[in-house]
Amino acid sequence: MIALEKRPQPSQMWSLASPLVAVALTMLAGAGLFAALGQDPLEALVKIFWEPLFGEFAFYYRPQLLIKGAPLVLIAIGLSLGFRAGIWNIGAEGQYIIGALSGAAVALALYPSEARWLVFPLMVIAGALGGCAWAMIPGLLKVKFKTNEILVSLMLVYVAEQLLASMALGAMRNPEGQGFPGSRNMAQMEAATSWINQSAGMHWGVVAAFISVIFAYVLLAKHVLGFQIKLAGQAPRAAAFSGTNPARLILFCLGTSGALAGMAGMFEISGPSGIVSIDFNVGYGFTAIIVAFLGRLHPIGILLAAGLMALTYIGGDVAQSSLGLPGAAIQVFQGMLLFFLLAVDVLTNYRVRFGQRSAA
Repeated sequence: MIALEKRPQPSQMWSLASPLVAVALTMLAGAGLFAALGQDPLEALVKIFWEPLFGEFAFYYRPQLLIKGAPLVLIAIGLSLGFRAGIWNIGAEGQYIIGALSGAAVALALYPSEARWLVFPLMVIAGALGGCAWAMIPGLLKVKFKTNEILVSLMLVYVAEQLLASMALGAMRNPEGQGFPGSRNMAQMEAATSWINQSAGMHWGVVAAFISVIFAYVLLAKHVLGFQIKLAGQAPRAAAFSGTNPARLILFCLGTSGALAGMAGMFEISGPSGIVSIDFNVGYGFTAIIVAFLGRLHPIGILLAAGLMALTYIGGDVAQSSLGLPGAAIQVFQGMLLFFLLAVDVLTNYRVRFGQRSAA
């Protein structure tokens, strides 16, 4: 008989080892998946994890790590604050979209503007406020009516996607675009671009991502609010007795995660993506959930996990183009990572016991 026995206290060893074990198991399962698709498993893994860093065209792929990793870091940092407190914002994808639309709306409304120095700061503020406002909907509903923030935030993603399609086909469509859907290209509007050095993959979103890591680390390690966030997640009753205001904590965590997701969308629309299009969102809001848990909800861990996930995005594109792997296979590979992480994470709080079933 195999049974799970509750540990007296969580295992520090397994807490640190589970992400590494999950990555190893994902690579093994991924190898089986690629073999089932008729590909050489070793070659596929080399294309995903080695080629972008050390291959012939690594000079082109390496800057993409910053481009793909920055939005994942921003969104995952915001999500991790809520997850630590037991507040589950699953709708960051919607907040990412609304932040992008808010920032783009400012740029398009002020085009062409004489006060060019003012446009981009206003876009950043609008992106953060847009994402924050979208996250406040499940936040206020939870505080006032005790609704489930998981369901509300997730359903709002589909509302945001419909709004994105409406804007790309309607109010934000480029009047000089010959009737094609999509807005003006923000990257070609000097006042509205977030690029610092495009060839190096550097834009202001990368800077904001590193700032968010520092901010979250200081908050969790040095500030009383960080202590309240951790206490609310680990011991809710103790948090209530310590004077923590649950409603304020819910609104802070959801508002902060929404603002960071909105900023990620704004930086993406003003840089790498460039235009408001129907297919603007590529799932960063959902992938960031994997990043947050893979990074153990720790700012430094999230930074490293985002680099790994960015590598799977880039390596996945390489594998698709060179080996003909379907895009869905790469998405399954990424999903396996969260599956194995949650499975192995059980060993942090439980130990496996083997024995014989007792007689009736």
